[in-house]
Amino acid sequence: MSSIVRLLVVVGLILTISGCATQPRVAADATEKCPWPYGCDVRPESVQKFAKIEGRATLPADTFTLGPPSGSELGKEINGRRLPFEDQPVQGFSSLLEADGTDNTYWVITDNGFGTKAISADFLLRMYRIRAEFGSGRGGSGNVSVEEYIRLRDPERHIPFRITNEYTKDRLLTGADFDPESVQRDRAGDLWFGDEYGPFLLHTDATGQVLDAPFPQPDVRSPQNSYSLSPRVANLPASQGFEGMAISEDGKFLYPALGGALTYDLDQRRRFIYEFDLQRKRYTGERWQYHADKPENTVSDLSSVTGDSRNRLLLVERTTAETKGPQFVRVYLVDLHKVDDSGFLIKRRVLELPEPQVESIILIDDRKILVITDNDYPFTTNDTQAIVVRLEGRL
Repeated sequence: MSSIVRLLVVVGLILTISGCATQPRVAADATEKCPWPYGCDVRPESVQKFAKIEGRATLPADTFTLGPPSGSELGKEINGRRLPFEDQPVQGFSSLLEADGTDNTYWVITDNGFGTKAISADFLLRMYRIRAEFGSGRGGSGNVSVEEYIRLRDPERHIPFRITNEYTKDRLLTGADFDPESVQRDRAGDLWFGDEYGPFLLHTDATGQVLDAPFPQPDVRSPQNSYSLSPRVANLPASQGFEGMAISEDGKFLYPALGGALTYDLDQRRRFIYEFDLQRKRYTGERWQYHADKPENTVSDLSSVTGDSRNRLLLVERTTAETKGPQFVRVYLVDLHKVDDSGFLIKRRVLELPEPQVESIILIDDRKILVITDNDYPFTTNDTQAIVVRLEGRL
């Protein structure tokens, strides 16, 4: 066991004993106005009636790792939690990768922390290694534990624009610098993060150290893009950048997808998926069109079908606060070689869940999918859910 793991275990025990790591859930009784669009303290619905659940594991909402303090711009209290926090909340997860060597262990990322650049400068960008002990009728504790983490950082100054910790030695990245919503591992073991602010692709080594300047998408610019002198040049709404991103089966290409439509697009249901060449470190110019069910919906994840040479991807489409009607997540299967007469990818629904906070999936086999939620802590006090779902048929 590494020294950092031993330290985290000790800290976790101390926090549990002191009540900081597993505070009881409380109602949204704060005097501060709730700043989250879904409403504070929203409870997830049951997914049992929509899909066969094979296992479930949860991470308590009030889970923290070592500081520094965070949430200083959130007011004095949210959902009964006093602010600022003394440490860093783990929160929910935006994307996950399988960890090497051990079953039911994963590397997961959180996003920018508290929703916007302006209030996330004290939230450090980290990638956590977790273990899920799935509970089922055959046993299992049903718990998710945090084993260790890596820190995203830029000590060699590859990032050309000013970051929060610009003049520090480690130059730790924060939620005011990037909003990582997706991650993939290349054949060399390096990490590639899909960011919403630029939208950018951010390249780091396996320890989270930045290796290149961020790669912007040449034809897309968000108002949060740090290269922009003015938000007026943006052609993508805020927080609609690279939510989901897949990697090709041969490990040669990334497929980042926009979460929302371009502002000038007359078809607001259109989402674009781009191709990025990992060897040449540039976009190929290839792109695909995907039609969302509603203009308000977002594409929150893409996942390759393991062992499939046909370029099939699982795509997660979920409702947002602006979506009228029931809130849900739908998982579709698309084939990059198959489009309809209008040029849009042909999609086939393989799963539906009444849980709008699902942000990431990973294929376990051709009958089972692991889905994981982003609980948007502290704007809700939902536990983070990791759920193994059995599909009705094979992919």
